[in-house]
Amino acid sequence: MLLVDSHCHLDAAEFDRDREAVISRAGAAGVGVQIVPAVTAAGWPKLREVCMAQPGLHPAYGLHPMFLPEHRPEHLQQLRDWVQRETPCAIGECGLDFFVDNLDPAEQRLYFQAQLELAREMQLPLIVHARRALDEVIQRIRRVGKLSGVVHSFSGSPEQARQLWDLGFMIGLGGPLTYPRANRLRGLVSKMPLEFLLLETDAPDQPDAGIRGQRNEPARLRQILETVAELRQQAAAEIAAQTTANAKQLFKLQ
Repeated sequence: MLLVDSHCHLDAAEFDRDREAVISRAGAAGVGVQIVPAVTAAGWPKLREVCMAQPGLHPAYGLHPMFLPEHRPEHLQQLRDWVQRETPCAIGECGLDFFVDNLDPAEQRLYFQAQLELAREMQLPLIVHARRALDEVIQRIRRVGKLSGVVHSFSGSPEQARQLWDLGFMIGLGGPLTYPRANRLRGLVSKMPLEFLLLETDAPDQPDAGIRGQRNEPARLRQILETVAELRQQAAAEIAAQTTANAKQLFKLQ
Protein backbone atom coordinates (compact mmCIF):
# COMPACT_ATOMS: atom_id res chain seq x y z
CA MET A 1 0.00 0.00 0.00
CA LEU A 2 1.92 3.01 -1.30
CA LEU A 3 1.28 6.32 0.45
CA VAL A 4 2.35 9.81 -0.60
CA ASP A 5 3.12 12.40 2.07
CA SER A 6 2.12 15.43 0.05
CA HIS A 7 3.71 17.92 2.46
CA CYS A 8 6.78 17.15 4.56
CA HIS A 9 9.68 19.47 5.45
CA LEU A 10 12.22 16.68 5.47
CA ASP A 11 15.03 19.20 4.96
CA ALA A 12 14.29 20.87 8.33
CA ALA A 13 17.05 21.03 10.93
CA GLU A 14 14.93 18.86 13.25
CA PHE A 15 15.80 15.90 10.99
CA ASP A 16 19.52 16.57 10.61
CA ARG A 17 20.59 14.03 13.23
CA ASP A 18 18.50 11.06 12.00
CA ARG A 19 17.13 11.86 8.53
CA GLU A 20 18.00 8.44 7.06
CA ALA A 21 16.23 6.68 9.94
CA VAL A 22 13.19 8.93 9.46
CA ILE A 23 13.07 8.01 5.77
CA SER A 24 13.48 4.34 6.63
CA ARG A 25 10.60 4.43 9.12
CA ALA A 26 8.47 6.16 6.52
CA GLY A 27 9.20 3.44 4.00
CA ALA A 28 8.35 0.75 6.55
CA ALA A 29 4.99 2.49 7.07
CA GLY A 30 4.30 2.45 3.34
CA VAL A 31 5.17 6.11 2.75
CA GLY A 32 7.29 5.69 -0.35
CA VAL A 33 6.91 9.18 -1.78
CA GLN A 34 7.30 12.57 -0.11
CA ILE A 35 6.77 16.06 -1.49
CA VAL A 36 9.25 18.42 0.18
CA PRO A 37 8.35 22.13 -0.16
CA ALA A 38 10.78 24.97 0.45
CA VAL A 39 10.35 27.96 2.75
CA THR A 40 13.24 30.34 1.92
CA ALA A 41 15.69 30.93 -0.90
CA ALA A 42 18.59 30.18 1.43
CA GLY A 43 17.18 26.70 1.99
CA TRP A 44 16.84 25.65 -1.65
CA PRO A 45 20.34 24.10 -2.01
CA LYS A 46 19.95 21.94 1.11
CA LEU A 47 16.48 20.86 0.04
CA ARG A 48 17.83 19.81 -3.33
CA GLU A 49 20.62 17.78 -1.71
CA VAL A 50 18.19 16.04 0.65
CA CYS A 51 15.89 15.07 -2.19
CA MET A 52 18.72 13.87 -4.42
CA ALA A 53 20.09 11.61 -1.68
CA GLN A 54 17.14 9.21 -1.61
CA PRO A 55 14.56 7.97 -4.14
CA GLY A 56 10.97 9.03 -3.68
CA LEU A 57 11.71 12.57 -2.46
CA HIS A 58 10.41 15.34 -4.71
CA PRO A 59 11.32 19.02 -4.15
CA ALA A 60 9.15 22.09 -4.57
CA TYR A 61 10.68 25.56 -4.50
CA GLY A 62 9.06 28.72 -3.22
CA LEU A 63 8.94 31.52 -0.66
CA HIS A 64 6.79 30.85 2.42
CA PRO A 65 4.81 33.81 3.84
CA MET A 66 5.77 33.05 7.46
CA PHE A 67 9.42 33.63 6.55
CA LEU A 68 8.73 37.03 5.03
CA PRO A 69 11.61 38.82 6.86
CA GLU A 70 14.08 36.54 5.04
CA HIS A 71 12.71 37.22 1.54
CA ARG A 72 14.09 39.82 -0.83
CA PRO A 73 12.63 41.00 -4.17
CA GLU A 74 15.59 39.54 -6.03
CA HIS A 75 14.63 36.10 -4.71
CA LEU A 76 11.72 36.08 -7.14
CA GLN A 77 14.06 36.22 -10.12
CA GLN A 78 16.26 33.62 -8.44
CA LEU A 79 13.19 31.42 -8.00
CA ARG A 80 12.40 31.68 -11.69
CA ASP A 81 15.98 30.70 -12.57
CA TRP A 82 16.00 27.89 -10.02
CA VAL A 83 12.71 26.43 -11.25
CA GLN A 84 13.80 26.56 -14.89
CA ARG A 85 17.03 24.75 -14.04
CA GLU A 86 15.82 22.23 -11.44
CA THR A 87 12.35 21.32 -12.83
CA PRO A 88 10.68 20.74 -9.44
CA CYS A 89 7.30 19.05 -8.99
CA ALA A 90 5.63 22.28 -7.77
CA ILE A 91 5.98 25.92 -6.76
CA GLY A 92 5.78 26.35 -3.01
CA GLU A 93 5.36 26.61 -0.24
CA CYS A 94 3.76 29.97 -0.88
CA GLY A 95 0.61 31.78 0.17
CA LEU A 96 -0.78 34.25 2.69
CA ASP A 97 -0.74 34.22 6.50
CA PHE A 98 -2.83 36.83 8.30
CA PHE A 99 -2.61 34.98 11.62
CA VAL A 100 1.01 35.74 12.54
CA ASP A 101 1.63 39.29 13.74
CA ASN A 102 4.13 41.59 12.01
CA LEU A 103 3.94 39.94 8.59
CA ASP A 104 3.12 42.84 6.29
CA PRO A 105 0.05 41.86 4.20
CA ALA A 106 1.03 44.00 1.22
CA GLU A 107 4.49 42.46 1.06
CA GLN A 108 3.04 38.97 1.41
CA ARG A 109 0.71 39.67 -1.51
CA LEU A 110 3.63 40.76 -3.69
CA TYR A 111 5.47 37.44 -3.21
CA PHE A 112 2.35 35.31 -3.48
CA GLN A 113 1.12 36.98 -6.65
CA ALA A 114 4.50 36.58 -8.30
CA GLN A 115 4.54 32.87 -7.46
CA LEU A 116 1.01 32.38 -8.77
CA GLU A 117 2.04 33.94 -12.06
CA LEU A 118 5.25 31.90 -12.21
CA ALA A 119 3.31 28.67 -11.64
CA ARG A 120 0.94 29.53 -14.47
CA GLU A 121 3.82 30.39 -16.80
CA MET A 122 5.76 27.22 -15.94
CA GLN A 123 2.61 25.07 -15.87
CA LEU A 124 3.47 23.77 -12.43
CA PRO A 125 1.09 23.07 -9.53
CA LEU A 126 1.16 25.20 -6.39
CA ILE A 127 1.56 24.21 -2.75
CA VAL A 128 -0.36 26.92 -0.88
CA HIS A 129 -0.34 28.02 2.75
CA ALA A 130 -3.50 29.91 3.74
CA ARG A 131 -4.13 30.92 7.34
CA ARG A 132 -6.94 33.38 8.04
CA ALA A 133 -6.56 34.31 4.39
CA LEU A 134 -8.44 31.62 2.51
CA ASP A 135 -11.01 33.86 0.83
CA GLU A 136 -8.31 36.11 -0.57
CA VAL A 137 -6.21 33.12 -1.63
CA ILE A 138 -9.18 31.74 -3.56
CA GLN A 139 -9.82 35.12 -5.17
CA ARG A 140 -6.22 35.45 -6.31
CA ILE A 141 -6.12 31.91 -7.68
CA ARG A 142 -9.33 32.59 -9.60
CA ARG A 143 -8.04 35.92 -10.93
CA VAL A 144 -4.80 34.45 -12.30
CA GLY A 145 -6.61 31.41 -13.69
CA LYS A 146 -5.41 28.20 -15.31
CA LEU A 147 -3.74 27.04 -12.09
CA SER A 148 -3.70 23.78 -10.18
CA GLY A 149 -2.37 22.80 -6.80
CA VAL A 150 -3.19 22.03 -3.20
CA VAL A 151 -4.09 24.18 -0.22
CA HIS A 152 -2.24 22.30 2.46
CA SER A 153 -3.42 21.98 6.06
CA PHE A 154 -6.85 23.07 4.92
CA SER A 155 -8.91 24.60 7.71
CA GLY A 156 -11.76 26.24 5.84
CA SER A 157 -15.44 25.58 5.29
CA PRO A 158 -17.06 23.06 2.95
CA GLU A 159 -18.06 25.97 0.68
CA GLN A 160 -14.45 27.20 0.48
CA ALA A 161 -13.35 23.64 -0.28
CA ARG A 162 -15.88 23.44 -3.12
CA GLN A 163 -14.61 26.72 -4.56
CA LEU A 164 -11.08 25.31 -4.59
CA TRP A 165 -12.19 22.07 -6.25
CA ASP A 166 -13.97 24.09 -8.94
CA LEU A 167 -10.67 25.90 -9.58
CA GLY A 168 -8.74 22.65 -10.00
CA PHE A 169 -7.25 22.55 -6.51
CA MET A 170 -7.07 19.77 -3.96
CA ILE A 171 -6.98 20.07 -0.17
CA GLY A 172 -4.32 18.57 2.06
CA LEU A 173 -5.26 17.19 5.48
CA GLY A 174 -3.01 15.91 8.24
CA GLY A 175 -2.52 15.87 11.99
CA PRO A 176 -5.27 18.36 12.98
CA LEU A 177 -7.84 15.93 11.55
CA THR A 178 -6.99 13.37 14.25
CA TYR A 179 -8.11 15.55 17.15
CA PRO A 180 -11.66 14.75 18.31
CA ARG A 181 -12.61 18.43 18.59
CA ALA A 182 -11.83 19.13 14.92
CA ASN A 183 -15.51 18.76 14.11
CA ARG A 184 -15.61 20.83 10.92
CA LEU A 185 -12.60 19.12 9.36
CA ARG A 186 -13.83 15.68 10.34
CA GLY A 187 -17.25 16.40 8.92
CA LEU A 188 -15.70 17.63 5.68
CA VAL A 189 -13.48 14.61 5.12
CA SER A 190 -16.30 12.19 5.91
CA LYS A 191 -18.37 13.43 2.95
CA MET A 192 -16.02 15.10 0.44
CA PRO A 193 -15.23 13.64 -3.00
CA LEU A 194 -12.10 11.56 -2.47
CA GLU A 195 -10.56 12.68 -5.78
CA PHE A 196 -9.78 16.07 -4.20
CA LEU A 197 -7.98 14.79 -1.09
CA LEU A 198 -4.26 14.62 -0.38
CA LEU A 199 -2.77 13.21 2.83
CA GLU A 200 0.08 15.05 4.55
CA THR A 201 2.03 15.27 7.78
CA ASP A 202 3.67 18.72 7.55
CA ALA A 203 6.47 17.08 9.55
CA PRO A 204 8.20 18.07 11.74
CA ASP A 205 5.18 20.25 12.60
CA GLN A 206 1.48 19.49 13.22
CA PRO A 207 1.81 16.17 15.10
CA ASP A 208 -1.28 13.97 15.22
CA ALA A 209 -3.17 13.34 18.44
CA GLY A 210 -1.11 10.25 19.21
CA ILE A 211 2.15 12.21 19.46
CA ARG A 212 0.85 15.55 20.69
CA GLY A 213 3.71 17.94 21.46
CA GLN A 214 6.37 15.72 19.86
CA ARG A 215 8.31 15.94 16.61
CA ASN A 216 6.20 14.76 13.72
CA GLU A 217 7.56 12.58 10.91
CA PRO A 218 6.27 11.12 7.63
CA ALA A 219 5.75 7.61 9.04
CA ARG A 220 2.81 9.10 10.96
CA LEU A 221 0.91 9.42 7.68
CA ARG A 222 -0.55 6.01 8.50
CA GLN A 223 -2.41 7.59 11.43
CA ILE A 224 -3.91 10.19 9.08
CA LEU A 225 -4.97 7.46 6.68
CA GLU A 226 -6.59 5.42 9.46
CA THR A 227 -8.47 8.47 10.73
CA VAL A 228 -9.83 9.21 7.26
CA ALA A 229 -10.84 5.55 6.84
CA GLU A 230 -12.65 5.58 10.17
CA LEU A 231 -14.46 8.84 9.46
CA ARG A 232 -15.56 7.71 6.00
CA GLN A 233 -16.25 4.11 7.07
CA GLN A 234 -14.21 3.05 4.07
CA ALA A 235 -11.32 0.66 3.58
CA ALA A 236 -7.94 2.25 4.20
CA ALA A 237 -6.55 0.56 1.09
CA GLU A 238 -9.14 2.33 -1.09
CA ILE A 239 -8.29 5.70 0.41
CA ALA A 240 -4.57 5.05 0.04
CA ALA A 241 -5.00 4.10 -3.61
CA GLN A 242 -7.08 7.16 -4.47
CA THR A 243 -5.01 9.74 -2.56
CA THR A 244 -1.81 8.31 -4.05
CA ALA A 245 -3.34 8.55 -7.52
CA ASN A 246 -4.37 12.15 -6.74
CA ALA A 247 -0.83 13.10 -5.75
CA LYS A 248 0.71 11.41 -8.76
CA GLN A 249 -1.69 13.21 -11.07
CA LEU A 250 -1.22 16.63 -9.48
CA PHE A 251 2.56 16.53 -9.21
CA LYS A 252 3.04 14.51 -12.41
CA LEU A 253 4.91 11.71 -10.65
CA GLN A 254 5.79 8.43 -12.32
